[in-house]
Amino acid sequence: MPTLPLKVPRDDYNMVRTSIESAIKIGGDIRGILGSQQDLNPMNDLHNEVCRAGEALSVFGSRWTIEILSALYISGPRRFNQMKNLLEGISSRTLSDKLRYLADEGLVSRQVADGPPIRVTYLLTEHGRTCGRLLSPLVAHLKIHLGTVQAHD
Repeated sequence: MPTLPLKVPRDDYNMVRTSIESAIKIGGDIRGILGSQQDLNPMNDLHNEVCRAGEALSVFGSRWTIEILSALYISGPRRFNQMKNLLEGISSRTLSDKLRYLADEGLVSRQVADGPPIRVTYLLTEHGRTCGRLLSPLVAHLKIHLGTVQAHD
């Protein structure tokens, strides 16, 4: 079943577009600053910089990690079965493994509340929330590009 587009009031839509454009400008400024370091330090060649970028983004390239991080960013803290219900098609074993991996990477925290029954809640760490905030302009741009977010009057 196709996903229906989210209809956003035109003023809010325009504010999102302006924020995306601001993020693009800031991203260009950051790229310029980091790129200028290559001229200052011969050890900073393009190959090494590309490798470092790949390493920095590797956590997001693993199957299910984007979905798990998005679910926690959008919906807030969740228990295991709540997460499983949000992520159609993920097995319990995979979810468990990925949550452990994301905790090891410092993006997700596991909070245990004494029972009975013992309750485990998963939530984003500050680092995870920061990554979500930084990725939000990209996600918004892609949603607009794909037509899943549209303006209405």
